[in-house]
Amino acid sequence: MTTVGSRQSRQSRTTLDWRGINTGDEVTPMEVPVTATVIVAGAIASRDFMPVHHDPEFAKQQGSPNMFMNILTTNGLCTKFLTDWAGPEAMVKKLSIRLGVPAFPNDPLRFTGAVTGTSVGSDGEGLVEVAFKGSNSLGDHVSGTATISLLDSRVEK
Repeated sequence: MTTVGSRQSRQSRTTLDWRGINTGDEVTPMEVPVTATVIVAGAIASRDFMPVHHDPEFAKQQGSPNMFMNILTTNGLCTKFLTDWAGPEAMVKKLSIRLGVPAFPNDPLRFTGAVTGTSVGSDGEGLVEVAFKGSNSLGDHVSGTATISLLDSRVEK
């Protein structure tokens, strides 16, 4: 297995070449420092005003040890993980996630993943299938699969 691309240099790079991606290639890992600010900002940005996502005392009254990240923030982080790796012109065509353990403040999430397949779409676009997870000290916060479309001009026709 190889790791394609570097998360540090991805911002200055172009979208990955579909022809250079193989089943088993690892997606460059991404670590997210989960802070109270990240949790609250994600909830506000997604218009999720449930108090369990911004009020630690309310969350404790509901039986949680602290406030916790909402699903829409998690979903956004999954997309960021995939597109940061694949490049600025990559498009997530399909995303399927399953939540696991909560994401609490001061417990970073580490995203990892691997390519599970490649194919050519009906319109000639290069498609990459990826399985991934985001884990913290409690276990897997999120696991999922995605299909990413890369530049169709890179696929030999």
